[in-house]
Amino acid sequence: MVCKFLAKTYTHNLQAGVVCKWTNDSQRFLLEHFDTIKNSPFYIYHSALPFCPSSSWLHKFYSTGLLPTVKVVKGLPNGWGKCSRTVLLGGYPLTLSCWNNTVAVGSAPGDIIIFDTITGSQTAVLSRHTDQVNCVTFSSDGTSLVSGSYDRTVKLWDVQTGGVVKTFSGHTDWVWSVSISADCTIIASGSRDCTICLWDIQREECQYVIQQQGSVYHVIFSPTNPQNLISISDEKLWYWDINGHQINPPSNGSHVTFSSDGIQFVSCGSDSVTVKKSDSGAIVAKLQVASDYYPSHCCFSLDSKLVAVSAYPTISARTTISACTTISIWDITGSNPHLVETLIGHTGTITSLAFSSSSTLISASYDKSVRFWQISSSADPAMADPGSTPTILPLISSISLKARDGVAISSNTDGVVETWNIPASLCKASSKSPAEDYKQGDVKMINSKLVFVWYGDGKINIWDPEKGNFLLQADLPGKPLFDLRISGDGSRIFSINGGLIQVWDIWTGEAIDEESFYDQAGSVTMDGLRVWLKSVFGSYYRWDFGIPGSPCIDLSIEAPETLHLSDTRLWDNMKWRIQDIVTGKVVFQLPQQYQNDVVEAQWNGQYLVISPVSEKELVLEFPHAFLQ
Repeated sequence: MVCKFLAKTYTHNLQAGVVCKWTNDSQRFLLEHFDTIKNSPFYIYHSALPFCPSSSWLHKFYSTGLLPTVKVVKGLPNGWGKCSRTVLLGGYPLTLSCWNNTVAVGSAPGDIIIFDTITGSQTAVLSRHTDQVNCVTFSSDGTSLVSGSYDRTVKLWDVQTGGVVKTFSGHTDWVWSVSISADCTIIASGSRDCTICLWDIQREECQYVIQQQGSVYHVIFSPTNPQNLISISDEKLWYWDINGHQINPPSNGSHVTFSSDGIQFVSCGSDSVTVKKSDSGAIVAKLQVASDYYPSHCCFSLDSKLVAVSAYPTISARTTISACTTISIWDITGSNPHLVETLIGHTGTITSLAFSSSSTLISASYDKSVRFWQISSSADPAMADPGSTPTILPLISSISLKARDGVAISSNTDGVVETWNIPASLCKASSKSPAEDYKQGDVKMINSKLVFVWYGDGKINIWDPEKGNFLLQADLPGKPLFDLRISGDGSRIFSINGGLIQVWDIWTGEAIDEESFYDQAGSVTMDGLRVWLKSVFGSYYRWDFGIPGSPCIDLSIEAPETLHLSDTRLWDNMKWRIQDIVTGKVVFQLPQQYQNDVVEAQWNGQYLVISPVSEKELVLEFPHAFLQ
């Protein structure tokens, strides 16, 4: 099926004389939809091609032929994005390391997953740790891999065979970080037991133990001097030789990475990123981080010309930022370092960054994904202000459907409510909350009345956007609210704040119920009085507030939750796909690059509207025949 599709496309383009554009479009298409096509080539026509950017040649060539299948009515990107490949994992990717065309990803279950950096396809799984793998690093020649784990061990792997060469035991607590010297004779490991162990590989024993003041979150050898290393403990950088002697006074920092030539290193602080000379410690560049952001990880490009910095927003900023984390790319070659571009897409905190080539950056995140980014070769003249929030447009905070009318209603983080004609993809009406102290809200059509709810100025505010009148303002002193939602039946207001769900009557503001849970809320979906919650760590939960005393159900270990689309089709809330009810066959799969972006899904019999953690709703139209 795939070969036939490509042959048909290639033949047409030879005749049209646009082989170069065809090659670029086909390469990006195959990378972005690799898993969909691999799992079932038949998905290519309704789960892949409809999502090609509107400016792509593939979209223009096939759009007329795709009329009987799924259509993206709204939210289709204009061009190929910076992320060329998204790989979703079963567990949390906690660390990664690259060497040539190979990337090793350490994960929470205890596996080390090996990927090809060009295609993003999985090539091997190393499974000898008994707990999550916190750190991995390749040796300088790429023949060996070193890992550290919660199981308190350090392992040396043979990359070619995938077998464990040696296991080093001695730490009394979790191993946070590992590094191997340039001459491949010593492994350094940092642990929560407040020590750095220097392991002699040949003798398989600990040569020195360096005692630190706190947990050792990071340790790294100098790539040019195997006698020196840097560790991070107590938010400080410590400088040592391999005999355990401190060689320089400590400096501030929470993460450090050397350039491949060893001439420079970059370190993250609480609100800044600094590039320094390795020999003298002289400052080469200071990179400004956006306000309300904390830098977490940084790395050099292979040619040492670029520095990538991941940062995550403060809790107060998360209602106005399109993703939990951003990645900033800086050009540090000149006397005035400047921002090249900002990458947005991950919905969880980034756990690791690494360049696999001069133009490809790989990132791992708590959203259970590994992303492959294409980096520009030159700076964008219209670059963003590095000191400002990197989000330009307000975010969609909620959506609802007006049944059978082909209308979608959305609210965003600026307090703007818009009513959309779905078939025409046109905004019919728009109004803005009158609140000066606006917090994120929700909008729904209740008994033919458009109702907008938000928290601000210490009150729950219920507003009629069509008439511009307040329906209710209820005082809630001392109860700051976040992520307000209207129940699916329109009778309740829900507030999800960290690990607490609070419930009020929508017309009186009277408190009805509250529940605590041991997680941090991410996205929320409402259906009647049922609440589905996806945590920031990727777990799923459900409550039914229509049944008194109904317990929280951990959907991560239960059967998937579904919504019926028709008599023969259902939508799987957890796996973002449509299945045939009778046969169980998957007939539509939402592409992976959209899956971690889903906040909420609404269905009205013809349209599936998905509210993403981005600037646009995704509206899919399914022809009647497709749902039979």
